[in-house]
Amino acid sequence: MKNLIFALLAIVTVSCNSSAQKKETKANTQTAESYKVSKTDAEWKEILTPAEYHILREAGTERPFSSELNDIKKPGTFVCAACGTKLYETKYKFDSGTGWPSFDRAIEGGIAMGSDSKLGYTRDEIHCATCGGHLGHLFNDGPSETTGKRHCINGDAMNFIPDTK
Repeated sequence: MKNLIFALLAIVTVSCNSSAQKKETKANTQTAESYKVSKTDAEWKEILTPAEYHILREAGTERPFSSELNDIKKPGTFVCAACGTKLYETKYKFDSGTGWPSFDRAIEGGIAMGSDSKLGYTRDEIHCATCGGHLGHLFNDGPSETTGKRHCINGDAMNFIPDTK
């Protein structure tokens, strides 16, 4: 059993080793140079926390139920932690039970889509449309009464700005 757990951890560690800004997207073929905000790895490391860098620049994943943003219900906007692009609104957030902030839709123009096959099958990957940072993944198991989509987003990839109204 220990060997199985060790093997799974090794696979997950190796599979998360990538650069989110260099990936091509399905909707368009954006590269690091084509995003409005583009920085070197050294520049990103200067402005992001280690957790933000791991998720946004290395396409990492935070532990489920570890983000404070998972419990936010007050009105406001979730923005990219790297560049401040508006990504999601609280009114489109729902409790998916997965342990990550989940939304049924994004703010128009806030995200770009790509794909990743790190786990041995292809998944729809969500990036910030402005800086290319990895945010999370898109699944088809969201609320059927709205879009049927679940944008499963890492909390460390975002900041929350409460409405002031």
